[in-house]
Order: sequence, then structure tokens, then C-alpha cells
Amino acid sequence: MNKYLSSPIGRLRLLALLEGSSLLFLVFIAVPLKYLWDIPEGSQFIGPIHGALFLLFVMSTLNVAIEQSWKFTQITWKVLIACIIPFGTFYIDHKILKKIQKEESKV
Repeated sequence: MNKYLSSPIGRLRLLALLEGSSLLFLVFIAVPLKYLWDIPEGSQFIGPIHGALFLLFVMSTLNVAIEQSWKFTQITWKVLIACIIPFGTFYIDHKILKKIQKEESKV
């Protein structure tokens, strides 16, 4: 857990995992419950949580991008697009953010 809380990129990775998990829960569990079985409580509960995590992820991405001087066309836009695609944040964490954190910890 320390690897996630020790740096801004680590916190971004943690937010990516939380935001991605909330999106998957919303899309694959809460929404089907609401529309197939008329049980809206899951969407009512997880919807605002996912919205807050989404906004935190976007703000954190922009903050880290500015701090790390990321080029928008190389990294930032990929990370931002990932948060609207199911499984996208997990992919970006594995392909981009994890490698950046490893490089950062070597320095």
C-alpha cells in the first residue's frame, strides 16, 4: 500500500484502480439490476461515488501531468481517455503509470 501513497503518481494509480472498479461495478452490476430487475438502489449508491472518483481521477491526472511535465499528446490524453472505457484504467495503470512510477523511484 505504501507504493500507492508515497508519491503523486502512486496516488494516481490508486485512483485509477478505484475509479475503474467503480465503473465496472456500475456498468456490469448496478445498471443491470436497475433496468432488468427494477432495483435502483445500486445505481443510486454507486453512481455518486463513481462520479466523485471520476472527477478526482481527472483532476489528479491533470495535476500529475503538470508536475511531471507530461506531453499531452504522448501520455496525458491516453490516461484521460482510459477513465471512460471499461477496463481502461487497469490497462493504463499496467502499461503507462506503473512504468512511470518505477522510473521515478529509480531516480
